[in-house]
Amino acid sequence: MPRWLPRAMVLALALVACFQLATWGFHQLIGLLLNVLIAFFLALAVEPAVDWMAGRGMRRGLATGLVFLAILIGAVGFVTLLGSMVAGQIATMVEEFPQYLDSVISWTNGTFHTHLSRVQVQNNLLNSDWLQKYVQDSANNVLAVSAQVLGGLFNLLTIALFSFYFAADGPRLRRALCSVLPPRRQAEVLRAWEIAVAKTGGYLYSRGLMALISGVAHYVLLEILGVPYAPALGIWVGLISQFIPTIGTYLAGALPILIAFTVDPWYALWVFGFVVVYQQFENYLLQPRITAKTVDIHPAVAFGSVVAGTALMGAVGALIAIPATATLQAFLGAYIKRYDVTIDPRIGLRVRVRGRTGAPDGGADGGTDAGPGPARESGGAVPAGERDGVPSGARTGAE
Repeated sequence: MPRWLPRAMVLALALVACFQLATWGFHQLIGLLLNVLIAFFLALAVEPAVDWMAGRGMRRGLATGLVFLAILIGAVGFVTLLGSMVAGQIATMVEEFPQYLDSVISWTNGTFHTHLSRVQVQNNLLNSDWLQKYVQDSANNVLAVSAQVLGGLFNLLTIALFSFYFAADGPRLRRALCSVLPPRRQAEVLRAWEIAVAKTGGYLYSRGLMALISGVAHYVLLEILGVPYAPALGIWVGLISQFIPTIGTYLAGALPILIAFTVDPWYALWVFGFVVVYQQFENYLLQPRITAKTVDIHPAVAFGSVVAGTALMGAVGALIAIPATATLQAFLGAYIKRYDVTIDPRIGLRVRVRGRTGAPDGGADGGTDAGPGPARESGGAVPAGERDGVPSGARTGAE
């Protein structure tokens, strides 16, 4: 046996063991890593506001605390309004359940010539094996549900804690990261960090502004029509329509349409028409003006990024997909060099190449369209009217 073979076998086994240990550790810590990732993007989102207050003399820790307090108040207010709406609807359904049951029983007896009664239906329902099994399973799962609720609260606390430290100690964290890098790499890291802060904060603030406008507009309509829970429905439409791309508008508009239908079917039609008209106004007038200087992503790219983020990390990926895509797009755009497109035969773009005397090359009738032809040989003379090998007309007509 060669002398190197035992050492090679031991080294291979050691590498496999290290790989297995690293894989096990990653799977054990994936929950913490996701929480840290969410906290990092949340810190990027609030850092512009923190920098603005810190630049006016406020301590950075206090500024971060005020921003997170405002976020907490907004979240609690939204949950309270939405919870009151849901509780009110449930109470109304419970109060009117006997009337609904009587109407269903009357329709069933008249249609199928049966002789059902409310007491009989209630007794059959209460004594059914399915209901008893469901109640028993729910009682057995109380501990599991409680553990999930506590786990969710712990995750929220972890995210809030990490995001607070990331935002409050942002400059110190950047200095600590850059201290282990050479000066050239430090400039690139700081540039990427600034792009991430600008795009993430710009995305959330622009979406928040559009959510406010959308919520107020829908609230005014619902209040005029007399639809109940208009404030909660306005907040619902504003948040869901803006922070869930592409399909968020339809998900957000379904709830107010449904509640308006319970008041009057014509009100539901009015709400549906307003949702459609406002969506067009937002897409073609409001959104381009607000997001022109913050996040400019094609709708197809935004939808694809959300789908990819959901497939990779679930709801967390859906939330951070668009800011991450905008950051990557801006970062790559800073390093990718673009060139003018001279001729594109598929869209019929044609340019004119002028000769030295103003007459077109190859003709005396005043103009010749230059089509796609063979490349000019290296070393040949560049005709007048061209700069860097590109016709001057293409520089203003391309792209």
